[in-house]
Amino acid sequence: MGLSGEANGRVIPHTDIRARGWVAQLPPAWQPYALLMRLDRPIGSWLLFLPGLWAFALAAPGWGAGLWLTLLFGLGAVVMRGAGCVVNDLWDRDLDRRVTRTAGRPLASGAVTPRQALAFLAALLAIGLAILLQLNTLCWGLGVVSLLPVALYPLAKRVTDFPQAVLGLTFSWAAPMGYAAATGRLDAPGLLLYAAAFLWILGYDTIYAHQDREDDALVGVRSTARFFGRRTGAALVVFYAGTLALLAAAGAAGGMGALFYPALLLPAGLLAWQIRRLDIDDPALCLRLFQRNRETGLLIALAFLAGRL
Repeated sequence: MGLSGEANGRVIPHTDIRARGWVAQLPPAWQPYALLMRLDRPIGSWLLFLPGLWAFALAAPGWGAGLWLTLLFGLGAVVMRGAGCVVNDLWDRDLDRRVTRTAGRPLASGAVTPRQALAFLAALLAIGLAILLQLNTLCWGLGVVSLLPVALYPLAKRVTDFPQAVLGLTFSWAAPMGYAAATGRLDAPGLLLYAAAFLWILGYDTIYAHQDREDDALVGVRSTARFFGRRTGAALVVFYAGTLALLAAAGAAGGMGALFYPALLLPAGLLAWQIRRLDIDDPALCLRLFQRNRETGLLIALAFLAGRL
């Protein structure tokens, strides 16, 4: 398959694999690797990075340290999200060929071979290690431990109805790591941030998984979207309410000022809007609602910054 969204001569009606924007300007030989690490869709890097930003906003000792950590974690999020996508696509290349949205992924389509993908993965991990070594030794240990859920996530969808929970353990890791990088320790505020990010991810990735619900049923892939089905709205109420309660608890434990709590109403409004707008039978809408979590995460960081004024 090429990079235009066509497979075996048929047009794919709903796909997230297209070389567009600046990725389309890359040399043709580079494009499959850019698509493999999802550089065409930066939302995943944002969502991996944002819990770390919450930690810096809550606990960075000063603006200089906060900006430096933001730079390191931002670059690290792009690299490690890319590495995670390579691992995921190596596990799933046979399944991906059978799902409309993912049939154009470079490994599924044959644009990149497994051997090439493994070499690319090694290069990404080397860059990630170089970034990790800029942090303190507590972060080194946390960084090594984070590789386990990254490796296990693609397997989870084959054995549990809650693979989104495994993704939550992985994508929320920047919260405790960011807190440890900012403070040199890991105590209540950092752990509460981790728990809040976990529930947030469990919610938004359930929305995302509804794009593939019917295809997943055909190929035997499990998900919270399939598990909750028409009860997804009620599940989101629980997940997002828990997220906000844990964020409030993290703010209290971290000594946030009075402005933090009214500022937290802004992301709360966006989360409520997602629940109200959700139509699980509209894949394009599910994708748009999922993507709005970038703004939600940025508003949460802003709330923590407001709490330090």
